[in-house]
Amino acid sequence: MRFRIKASSTYLPLIFALILIIGMLIGVKLVERTGESSMFVYPRTDKLSGVLNFIEMEYVDSISKDKLVEETIPAILKNLDPHSVYIPAKDMQRVTEPLEGNFDGIGIQFNMLNDTVVVIQTISGGPSERIGIMPGDRIVTIDDTIVAGVELPDSDIVTKLRGLRGTAVNVGVKRKNISGIMEFEITRDRIPLYSVDVSYMINDDIGYIKISQFSRTTFREYMEAAEKLNARGMKKLILDLRGNGGGYMDQATNIADQFLDKGNLIVYTEGRASPRVDVHATAKGINLDTELLVLIDEWSASASEIIAGAIQDNDRGLVVGRRSFGKGLVQNQTPFSDGSALRLTVARYYTPTGRSIQKPYDAGTDDYFNDIDERFQHGEFHTEDSIRFDDSLKFTTPGGNVVYGGGGIMPNVFIPRDTVGLTDYYSQIARQGLVYRFAFDYSDKNRSSLARFDSAEEINRYLDRQDLMNSFVSFAESQGVRRNDRQIDISREILNTQIKAYIARNVLDNEGYYPIIEKIDQALKKSISLLEEGAVKDMITRN
Repeated sequence: MRFRIKASSTYLPLIFALILIIGMLIGVKLVERTGESSMFVYPRTDKLSGVLNFIEMEYVDSISKDKLVEETIPAILKNLDPHSVYIPAKDMQRVTEPLEGNFDGIGIQFNMLNDTVVVIQTISGGPSERIGIMPGDRIVTIDDTIVAGVELPDSDIVTKLRGLRGTAVNVGVKRKNISGIMEFEITRDRIPLYSVDVSYMINDDIGYIKISQFSRTTFREYMEAAEKLNARGMKKLILDLRGNGGGYMDQATNIADQFLDKGNLIVYTEGRASPRVDVHATAKGINLDTELLVLIDEWSASASEIIAGAIQDNDRGLVVGRRSFGKGLVQNQTPFSDGSALRLTVARYYTPTGRSIQKPYDAGTDDYFNDIDERFQHGEFHTEDSIRFDDSLKFTTPGGNVVYGGGGIMPNVFIPRDTVGLTDYYSQIARQGLVYRFAFDYSDKNRSSLARFDSAEEINRYLDRQDLMNSFVSFAESQGVRRNDRQIDISREILNTQIKAYIARNVLDNEGYYPIIEKIDQALKKSISLLEEGAVKDMITRN
């Protein structure tokens, strides 16, 4: 007998419901008979989300889906490139703070001396200076917690002193020649972080600007420094980007713009899903007639390489030092609602001649970051001839100079790593950080004598009259480094200069350090000679 069911709008929903109920009952019976789940992930759904949901519901032990997600994302990104990264919410402030150009805190630089927090400097105009904290003060309590003599790591001290702007922290201070503990309530405020470490005139016409990173305030800082040096008669500039790992691209291109004629290409970016974007110079540069020399080394990366590449490819100045790191990938940052973020590589940087700054990373992340050690091992830090060039990556600048792509910027003038004055004695000193420790202790004990000096030159002259080396050698002996007069004589200049430079830094910050350390900085000395000999001017004229 045949039955005919009329499909109408009245019966269809009932029929479908009945089919679903029967299917669910069959599924339950199958689970009961086999002891296995009949659930599966439909291939048309998001497989990753489906797997995570399946694990959360069915896994034998309790598990946190959020934790799985936090661990899964980095594993996925590891298969992409070395610079696509996931930043958990708990790390976001630490990661972004240096590039923002400020943080909230009390505004001091400190060091640990015999397990005691000693104030080295107060930030000018900051909350600690305003309230009366002075260099040399010992902080013994923070909010009634004893921090002196308890071997707290620096990071714990920083955590206790930093906090939201407008909040207060109470510190107990021991000051030399004052009995008892001085109590201060310090209201935290916005503290600037500077990326231009120092700017000063080396001689009557050569200026020097050192940039440590490209933060949100770097261009403004550079302009202030350059205008100051221009007013002092600067005709030539050494722009020191050694050790500068990069930062914000626009800060670098804005600085490059100060040296290039209108229309010159500074850099361009391009990716699979990112159309080519060119960045050109405007007509607003304040250093268009300044002879320029850019100093780089193996730790100069990203934004530093953009500047070096733009200057080199436009035949605008000399790039001096050693081959740069080779980081030419562009990341876009996508924030998530929980405060975390994803930095995903979306394009590559190219110099004006078309060179890719990025070095290869197909051998994996470990090999990628060990590349610097490999360069050292095969002699690249000491001999220019050891550097391997690929002729297929040869480019020519408008002035006819040959440059190479394939990873990093190769300087016009190679400067080997300095080994002058290095001995086993010096190596023992350096490994234990004894120069810094001695200089800090000396500065602390002689603060009143040193405080009257306003320049590195004055401090240098004063320290030349002191018996620093004999005092230092005795200090080193007390720290287990045996005296070796022959090796001490070989290392004397580098040790004596470093001691004076660190003492001056404890008094005048970087304004004291760099003009003194310049005396043993071989790359900087060579750069000065090149400018004095007219090497940059000759190159520009020749092109």
